Amino acid sequence: MGLLEPVELVGPQDLGAVHLIAVGGSGMNGIASMLLDLGVPVSGSDRSDSAYLRGLAARGADVHVGHRAEQLGDAQTVVVSSAIREDNPELAEARRRGLRVLHRSAALGSLMLGRRGVAIAGTHGKTTTTAMVVGALVGAGEDPSYVIGGSFTGTKTGGHLGSGDVLVVEADESDGSFLQYPAAVAVVTNVDPDHLSNWGTAQAYADGFERFATGPTVAVLVVSADDPGAVELTAAVRRRGLDGSGRAPHIVTFGEAADADVRVVGATYAGTGSSFRLTRDGVGGPMTLDVPGAYNVANAAAAYAVLTWLGLDDQTAREQLSAYPGTNRRFQLVGAVDGVRVFDDYAHHPTEVASTLRAARTAVADGGRVVAVLQPHLYTRTRDLWRELADAAALADEVVVMDVCGDREDPIAGVTGALVADAVPTEHAHVTYEPDWDSAAPVVAGLARRGDLVVTLGCGDVTKVAPLIVDALARRSDLSVHTEGSPAPQADAPEGDR
Repeated sequence: MGLLEPVELVGPQDLGAVHLIAVGGSGMNGIASMLLDLGVPVSGSDRSDSAYLRGLAARGADVHVGHRAEQLGDAQTVVVSSAIREDNPELAEARRRGLRVLHRSAALGSLMLGRRGVAIAGTHGKTTTTAMVVGALVGAGEDPSYVIGGSFTGTKTGGHLGSGDVLVVEADESDGSFLQYPAAVAVVTNVDPDHLSNWGTAQAYADGFERFATGPTVAVLVVSADDPGAVELTAAVRRRGLDGSGRAPHIVTFGEAADADVRVVGATYAGTGSSFRLTRDGVGGPMTLDVPGAYNVANAAAAYAVLTWLGLDDQTAREQLSAYPGTNRRFQLVGAVDGVRVFDDYAHHPTEVASTLRAARTAVADGGRVVAVLQPHLYTRTRDLWRELADAAALADEVVVMDVCGDREDPIAGVTGALVADAVPTEHAHVTYEPDWDSAAPVVAGLARRGDLVVTLGCGDVTKVAPLIVDALARRSDLSVHTEGSPAPQADAPEGDR
């Protein structure tokens, strides 16, 4: 795939009819939705049907399942994600015709022109932080535009064109596309080396974040005061301002550190929620969250820093963040049967897996166990991080490891789920390797018992296993299923489709 370099942006009014390849991805869907709102003719395709595709069709987009050259129609601009290969028939046809071909980030960047842009980046937490900012603005009566990598719980869209002047986007670092956005506010939740098949080295990855944080339009950098990689980033940005080697934006730090500008104080965790105090310059007060884990407290602090910079007062920001309902596939309750709760989570990097399992631990009562169903994602990531992924999985009591979800990648010899399963420390965790996708749900149902919390982990098709586990538990117990809210979650697109 490689890294992308920013291109000159074209205003949406100059794009002509737009065709989006992989339009069913959550981020691509958001761009398509906004273009439709602007009156731009939109068409698109994806490899499989989804609620996102059906929603776009209902709004007038010409969408197709499967990729064929003739589906480009009269398109003048073709938008692609990093997951689209050059031999895709629609992309190949666009090249043959000499059409304008834009990466999704350039299309999104064009939508940011003339607006106050907020680009939220970080190895972990960017979807949740983006959703927190947008949800709080909407709750406060604002109408922001946004494109987010995971739709709000209970909705079928990852994007919206609002009447206000703010556009909030989730900025993906995996392919360097976060450098494309003309944002006034850059947010960095953390810097934890990932996607090294594109970046090459951890230092190059960190340098990419420095480039993002000091982009030509960035007025303020909101950055973690707790994450080691983010602390190093802050120091590097400050050096630029002190020694005159480059421009440095205004910096606002957040976290539990004593010197954080937005400070988290006295956080406590119980069940699937938390309570804490949030203060800035002596102003602040108590907050609660109904989503679990220290990582979500940090995400809320980042969102608070953005919201107050955008003009929300302290009390409104805290109240609206406390009402945050969650996003799809972020510790989302899928169902409960006979005292067993089944959650689904997008965690796939070892740091994310560990954070999610620690949060799960706070949500089980005495005697209850954490049962993790882990699907390693990408052959390259598994090759590079299998030891760390195995160590993170060991935070569960029962671990069921599925085979690798390769998505856009070709297999690598010797890199399978067994590589992870065999490395999980067994002092505290019992491990089962289940490479047969169809067998995963009944295996998990056979392991789970009353009081347990089951969580499926990964950004591949493991999300489809969670409702199957609920069904298998119901058949085992001959009980009706208690589900929370909406039906089984819409799967996010693989990271590259965002």
